[in-house]
Amino acid sequence: MNTAPLGRRAAAVVLDYLVIVVWIVVVVLAGLAIRAVWPDAGATMFGSPLAAELSGFVSLTLPVTLYFALTEASGRRASLGKRRMRLQVVTVPEGGRLSPRRSLLRSAVKFLPWELAHASIWQFAFAGADSGVLPIALLTASWVLVLANVGAAVFAPQHRAVHDLVAGSVVVG
Repeated sequence: MNTAPLGRRAAAVVLDYLVIVVWIVVVVLAGLAIRAVWPDAGATMFGSPLAAELSGFVSLTLPVTLYFALTEASGRRASLGKRRMRLQVVTVPEGGRLSPRRSLLRSAVKFLPWELAHASIWQFAFAGADSGVLPIALLTASWVLVLANVGAAVFAPQHRAVHDLVAGSVVVG
């Protein structure tokens, strides 16, 4: 099994984030359309830190997580960015296809820092300077996980990030 070179993995991440940016544009345009029809939508969907977090999770994090989980558990074993860079996500040590459950676990762990950062931002947005320790703890945890992922991807054997270690997977190519 040939572990994917870091440069190709980084290029795949950039391409996959372009897919995410397209999804964000779709979500923003849908939000604007909803607000045009339902002016109070913002107050309902973003009226509290919890409502805002749930709205963001359902419209952004969940679809992105499912995109990665489904594409990496598919027969191609790759997201669009990985496919373009000729990479695949496979099981360790056998090199087989990830089950949907393992792929969902991998994607959930991969996007956990993203979701923790969103939760932190909503706490800051609603409470401001009086937000207390929770948003700082969430933001700190998100960055600790990001650094752990990057560190593992660069220095761990087979360049397996934390989400690969948890899911028993590796990126090859």
